Amino acid sequence: MTFDDTPEQAAYRATARTWIADHMPAPIDAADAPIGSTEHLEHMRLWQRAKAEHGYACIAWPAAIGGGGGTPIQQAIFDQEEARAGLSSNYFMTGLKICLPPLLKHGSDAQRARFIAPAVRGDEIWCQLFSEPSNGSDLAAARTRAVRVGDGWRIDGQKVWNSNADRSDFGLLLARTDPDLVKHAGLTMFWIDMRAPGVDVRPLRQMNGGAEFNEVYLDGVMLRDDQRVGDIGEGWAVALTTLANERAALGGGTGPTWRDLLALARLVPSGDSVLADDPVFGQQLAGFYTEAESFRLLGLRMLSKLSRGEQPGPEASAAKLVWSNHVQALSAAAVELTGDYGMIDDPALAPLAAAFQARLMWAPGLRIGGGTDEILRNIIAERVLGLPADARADKGMAFRDIPQGTR
Repeated sequence: MTFDDTPEQAAYRATARTWIADHMPAPIDAADAPIGSTEHLEHMRLWQRAKAEHGYACIAWPAAIGGGGGTPIQQAIFDQEEARAGLSSNYFMTGLKICLPPLLKHGSDAQRARFIAPAVRGDEIWCQLFSEPSNGSDLAAARTRAVRVGDGWRIDGQKVWNSNADRSDFGLLLARTDPDLVKHAGLTMFWIDMRAPGVDVRPLRQMNGGAEFNEVYLDGVMLRDDQRVGDIGEGWAVALTTLANERAALGGGTGPTWRDLLALARLVPSGDSVLADDPVFGQQLAGFYTEAESFRLLGLRMLSKLSRGEQPGPEASAAKLVWSNHVQALSAAAVELTGDYGMIDDPALAPLAAAFQARLMWAPGLRIGGGTDEILRNIIAERVLGLPADARADKGMAFRDIPQGTR
């Protein structure tokens, strides 16, 4: 089996690489527009619009709704070339790869007509409103309530760990509409205006100094019934669409790689040579390379499924599990092995060292967001290995009867 590009794929890659080189925006100074700033967002928005105008924003989506009318393989090739050019951005990923696919599959014609094109252009940003203070791994235990009021709904509750919620225009919200049903059956999905009355977004400061995550309070937020995505009580089916795409997206994440560690090791003195020549370091590097190849190949397996019109399954869970542990181990090794270089967090002084330190501060959260390691291992055990499912005390129990907290 070969994983090289076919002649057609190689031709598409060459076309994409040339187009990116011809249309990429002029670089901006990180000091003037650091990642996460309004200036950086607007810079990347210009790039998103350029891609949309030429059919590169959502290549595998139908052209009739603003996509490129291409294939998932072509999308993957373009993503690789975009990352190679240093143009990857998370501002629009949550919307285009996680929140909007459920609208394509479960939403109404009116919802697709209203939201798809602006998201493709980068005019509107989306966030995911799933996790709560009392549930994250057990996502189906969502306590945020959606209560019928006339022809609409009243939303009350709290969400947390919501990426880019502070800069989002809309959110995809999972809420409980019937507490008398078992927990998976009593959920419904909605879209919500993040600037609606009663929506309070509060950034969460992270140990790396950033504040990408937020907590969102929902106090009497009124929704129309046409803000429902899918049928009442079908929220879990809609959520599964987002989770598969989220794990696939996370499993193909960016950041410093084993190649960057090797480049850094070539700069670090070690005895009479450099760290890159140390055989023990070479063994560690080989391990990181092997891990990177494993989730690259899992990514190809997911692409193969997508090319056949299938959705990512347990492969997405496996890729995310391998990748999140890999990132943490790689970043920790880089900071430890490079000695004094590992203490530098200023990109202007040492770009590679600073990138690894920032990634080390970020990495622990990767093993929680999008599904904890434990949840992903359970999915793999049950759906891939065919092992018995864990005993669940709340199985078959109405949600309102499930004990909450401690007594």
